[in-house]
Amino acid sequence: MIRKALVQARQVMDRNHDDPRVLIASNRLPVTVVREAGHVRLRRSSGGLASGLRRVARNWPVRWYGWNGLASDEECPRAFGALKGQALVSVPLTSAEVSGFYSEYCNSMLWPVLHGMWDNVAVSDDSWRRYTAVNMRFAEAILSDCRPSDRIWVHDYHLFLLPQLLRKLRRDSETPIAFFLHTPFPRPDVFARIPQSRALIHGILGADLIGFHTAEYAAHFRDAARDAGYVVTNDSVIVDGREARITVRPMGIDADAFAQLGNDPEVIEEAGRLRASYKKILLGVDRLDYTKGIPQRLLAFEMLLQNQPELCGQVSLIQIAVPTRTDSACYQDLRRIVENTVAHINGKYGRSGWTPIEYLYDTVDLNTLGTLYRAADVMLVTPCSDGLNLVAKEFVATRTDGDGVLVLSKYAGAAKELTSALQVDPHRLRDLADAFYCALTMTMPERKRRMAALMRAITANGVDSWIDSFVGGDSVRVPAPIAN
Repeated sequence: MIRKALVQARQVMDRNHDDPRVLIASNRLPVTVVREAGHVRLRRSSGGLASGLRRVARNWPVRWYGWNGLASDEECPRAFGALKGQALVSVPLTSAEVSGFYSEYCNSMLWPVLHGMWDNVAVSDDSWRRYTAVNMRFAEAILSDCRPSDRIWVHDYHLFLLPQLLRKLRRDSETPIAFFLHTPFPRPDVFARIPQSRALIHGILGADLIGFHTAEYAAHFRDAARDAGYVVTNDSVIVDGREARITVRPMGIDADAFAQLGNDPEVIEEAGRLRASYKKILLGVDRLDYTKGIPQRLLAFEMLLQNQPELCGQVSLIQIAVPTRTDSACYQDLRRIVENTVAHINGKYGRSGWTPIEYLYDTVDLNTLGTLYRAADVMLVTPCSDGLNLVAKEFVATRTDGDGVLVLSKYAGAAKELTSALQVDPHRLRDLADAFYCALTMTMPERKRRMAALMRAITANGVDSWIDSFVGGDSVRVPAPIAN
């Protein structure tokens, strides 16, 4: 399936050399290069960004620039050969750059600060230099192939500097540049904790169109730009005699695809088997990241069992924890905390024939995910901070039966759209436990009413309209210079 999709993308790209193309830049390619039995193979990347952006190729020829997942000083020749000629451009990283750019500056500096969790910040002195060098390498790779008719779409915090580098290196270009941030953008005083915060703001402002998931994130960015000395209006920032426009467009999902998944007879049958094994199911599906609020969720579940002892033996929490950044000491500590908490709760409350928490530290395939979504009585999406959270939308789209309850953190960007969910503050454990109980005891009419409203919300803003707002028509354009 991966190779077939890549060949189709290449055919679209080649059908007319003069067709406008969309040049996508993101930290990772939509495929990952892996070593299996001594061979280098392509594996389709998971995640909402990769899945959503793959749809760009339905309407435009696409070239996608990103890292292939391997250190180039070990695997570059074979990895590049595997990707060549498939509308994907591998931007290589050495092992030192994987450490300095990706692990340190992106994951240990930018990620926690953007999520308002700066206590986790820890980087080496040369990580900024690595970050700058990698952004420059992306710029050179794109400009070596860019045509005047192309449109460039840059994604996420790994490439904050890229829009301005593209503009600086090719001053005479009329190629429009869009940028989208998939994380929160914090208050200006928090963002200013990054020593290079002004350089990062300047880098983002190289784009003609800058997108955020929520109005709050956009307002924080405008305030940060104002603090950095730029002239700011309600919907743009004046930089170098031109306008960089600001837009709020939360990312959508392919609701039809998830509806088809939810209607798949095998998924429905498996969901029925799963439900027969449990009386009531609370479900959590998260990357094992400290922003996702998993320890708080577990403690709130323990409080639920303590406060409502009649639920013991009647309700189970299925928690999927997808491994991420496994070489980080911070994430290793988080895993220990989560697994010790699970063991404590299961040891305290478990009984013969009933385990309170079914915990899986692993990835799950799409069919398994659909089965879990269809089987759950209550979906728990309770991050302490999250740019959007597509899991919440996926759960709703899969529930074509119109049933189920979504418990959603007010600190997830999706809460601005999904107002009919039970919204919670994950830091308030008693309120979180009360919300679990409310969801479990909600009447069928109220469940149906809330789910219908959630379904309307996600279908009103699908992934195709989100894509079109950044690369379709006049959505991104090179504005005329501001008159002096």
